[in-house]
Amino acid sequence: MVIGILKEPPGENRVSLFPENVKQLIQLKAGVLVEKNAGFRAFTDDQDYEAAGATVGSRSDIFTEADLILSIHPPAEADFPLIKKRTVWLGDYDPLFHLPLLKQFAASGLTVFSLDNIPRTTRAQSMDIRSSQANIAGYKAVLLAAYAYSRYFPMLMTAAGSIAPAKMLVLGAGVAGLQAVATGRRLGAVVEVFDTRPAVKEEVMSLGGKFIEVEGAADASRAGGYAVEQSADYSQKQQQKIAESIARADIVISTAQIPGKKAPVLVTKSMIDQMRSGSVIVDLAASTGGNTELTKDNDTVQYHGVTVIGNSNLPSEMPSDASKLYGKNVMNFLKLIIDKDGNLNLNFEDELVSGTCITHDGKITNERVKKFFGIE
Repeated sequence: MVIGILKEPPGENRVSLFPENVKQLIQLKAGVLVEKNAGFRAFTDDQDYEAAGATVGSRSDIFTEADLILSIHPPAEADFPLIKKRTVWLGDYDPLFHLPLLKQFAASGLTVFSLDNIPRTTRAQSMDIRSSQANIAGYKAVLLAAYAYSRYFPMLMTAAGSIAPAKMLVLGAGVAGLQAVATGRRLGAVVEVFDTRPAVKEEVMSLGGKFIEVEGAADASRAGGYAVEQSADYSQKQQQKIAESIARADIVISTAQIPGKKAPVLVTKSMIDQMRSGSVIVDLAASTGGNTELTKDNDTVQYHGVTVIGNSNLPSEMPSDASKLYGKNVMNFLKLIIDKDGNLNLNFEDELVSGTCITHDGKITNERVKKFFGIE
């Protein structure tokens, strides 16, 4: 079996696997074909891949020869006619937002695995790309905010006078939010955290953050660790609490998302009006609409002295470590579908394999995706 590693499109600096992972694939008796300069933006050159045992070739070579293709992003429209049928694809395709793409995958006869859809179980933790990449995003978001902020983060006492610590509000205490809390505290900020899930209160407090409680949240225990939509009454109380915190916040890190739905708008324009000039908002939910009324994806908005940064792909700005962690997730999953002789073994009796597979045999097969879109 030949495994192909594609170069990602412009704007994406990560790569699916590093040379260290290629060595593992060679040990699994698989051949590896890497598109020229695939790792360049992640500071890895073609010679490193060749030294690890891979062959470097063109994009068309991979489409012709590879049985399994690794690409973080889905193929471009122009790629589909070149891809041979029954090729297996593995990446991060956000299936609940891209039904036309799924139909195109199926029509092209591709077997597609989207690792962001892997069941969130203990066994799957080593393959969970959402968590590994969100961790990086939360860290980078705080650094980005610190760079854009007009003042210090920590409290300082100097001969010239004292500087009060920055006040930071984190919206959403998932993996990204918790890392933002930890990073903000390390930089010396006073941190408050809002989340609809009361269960995360202990984690927030263990990192030195103050948890903002709002009573009456919908039960999210059966949502696989994700947030769920809330009632109108709860949303009203939530808005009031957030407004109170926003008014005293210098930095806001926003991470709240609901799978398959537009991100909830938690920060209104009137709330931003209450923030002092020089404050910064970094919105990690920008690609699904954003958590503020002013967010623009992949753009920075200046509003009455407040900087609103919309960026949902911060891991790409730390491509070395992001690729390293992503590659480990991929390798752990590949071990489920490659047998001891280096051949594909798609065991759909395994819940992790079936739960991650989106299309197979010309059909959309994933039960979660089919239920979401009402596909029989």
